[in-house]
Parts: sequence; C-alpha cells; structure tokens
Amino acid sequence: MALAVDILRLAAVDDSYDVGVVFSGDTDLVPAIEAVQELKCGHIEVAAWRGGGGRLRIDGTSSPWCHWLDESDYQAVLDTTDYSRPRA
Repeated sequence: MALAVDILRLAAVDDSYDVGVVFSGDTDLVPAIEAVQELKCGHIEVAAWRGGGGRLRIDGTSSPWCHWLDESDYQAVLDTTDYSRPRA
C-alpha cells in the first residue's frame, strides 16, 4: 500500500518526477498508476522479470509500458563490491 501512495503523492502532490518506473507485477498498484495517468501529473512505466507472470496493464489500453528484464540484464548491472569490508 505504501508504494501505491508514494507513486501518486510524489507525482500529484510533490511533483517529484516526470517518469516513474515501478518494478513490480502487483496488480494492487494499478489504481495508483491509473490515477497518475488520469491526472496527467507524471508518466509511469513498469519493469518486470520476464517469465514472472503477466504485466500490469490498465484495462482497455496498452499502458503502462513494460520493460521486460531477464538474467542477462541482471548480470549486466551486477555489483560485486563487498560493502562490508572497510575501504583502504
């Protein structure tokens, strides 16, 4: 629920972003995404793991755009730094 509130508040009230990317397949977020689009206060896109199920979609539309990610995308940005060790 907190993510849905933030999606809407940060766009409509705080004007904190032009484009928001939601990494989730949780359909409970659709009403918040719909509200942002209806109010025209921001643009929402979705990122999701390929093969992880369906994508978030507003009924009767092709919105929001979904960026499908897979293992190769994860490996391309994997940070192998050990942050538990003090820097020299």
